[in-house]
Amino acid sequence: MTITPAQGIMLYSYKLLPTKTFSPKLAGSNIQLVEQRRRPQLVGKAKGHQWISKAKGFYSNGFVCNAARQKPSSTTSVSTVSKSEEEESSKIVRQGLRFILWTAEAVYIVWLFLLPYAPGDPVWAISSDTISSLVGLSLNFFFILPLMNHVGINLIDAPVLHPMAEGLFNFVIGWTLMFAPLLYTDRRNDRYSGSLDVLWGFQMFLTNTFLIPYMAIRLNEADPNTSGRKLSQLGDAMTKAAPVVGLIGGAVCVISIIWALTGRPGDFGSVMDRWDFLVSYLRSERLAYAFIWDICLYMVFQPWLIGGNLQNVDKSKVGIVNYLRLVPVVGLVAYLLCVNLDEE
Repeated sequence: MTITPAQGIMLYSYKLLPTKTFSPKLAGSNIQLVEQRRRPQLVGKAKGHQWISKAKGFYSNGFVCNAARQKPSSTTSVSTVSKSEEEESSKIVRQGLRFILWTAEAVYIVWLFLLPYAPGDPVWAISSDTISSLVGLSLNFFFILPLMNHVGINLIDAPVLHPMAEGLFNFVIGWTLMFAPLLYTDRRNDRYSGSLDVLWGFQMFLTNTFLIPYMAIRLNEADPNTSGRKLSQLGDAMTKAAPVVGLIGGAVCVISIIWALTGRPGDFGSVMDRWDFLVSYLRSERLAYAFIWDICLYMVFQPWLIGGNLQNVDKSKVGIVNYLRLVPVVGLVAYLLCVNLDEE
């Protein structure tokens, strides 16, 4: 039995139809519809009841099926693998940084507080002269007493210390003050479960003894059950007054440098004499020697913390803050002046 091409297509299409009885009349109409819409290009000959066709589509009741098997896409799998590799790499980096920071904390405490090999006295053998110097520096905190005495307010006489010692002390404390709003606005401060008020309070007296552990803890993975840290009253006040804190801290740092070079003129010699004193001071006093460590660590932690919190900065000033964050003191002042948590 020979089957024409048209009848072959018609019979094939009827196999695709759900439960319909073959009708020659309907078959004729289907053939006409197929031929009106498109005449498929057929290659081959009828063999028995089978027709071999290479038509691009099959027609049935005017509907065309041009479906083709879709090649599986590798984009999703590649992106998933890439993301997984990035997360693993980031995790390894954080682990390495935590190890370095905890090692630095151990060295900081053992070398500066306990061992007798650094310049000056360890904490367990501190001399009365060192204690007297520390009390005098604390009384001249932010040069309040010397300035009050200078304008004639003599409620308490300011201890007369070398301007270089006073300048170095107040420079570090002024810089430490500005870290308070930075810590309270740090987006990773929820990793630290302790009180930020206590942390910063101890930092004002013992500087990096407490800041180094915070920098290590903030690298931990976030707790999924933690919804963020609620600011204390001190934290809320420090955050709202961040520009004021920045101006005060920056001013203290500038005054400290000027005071160290020119304070109490006539009593402590020229700038070169003061420089010679600073060198000998660093070689003989553990407190001064520790301040140099603090300055070096602050130069690392300041750009690190600011760089991780640029989303807190006014969008129009992100570029300049990102650039200035590398400049000691100046970068932190810029961050505090430009912080804008309302946008967030």
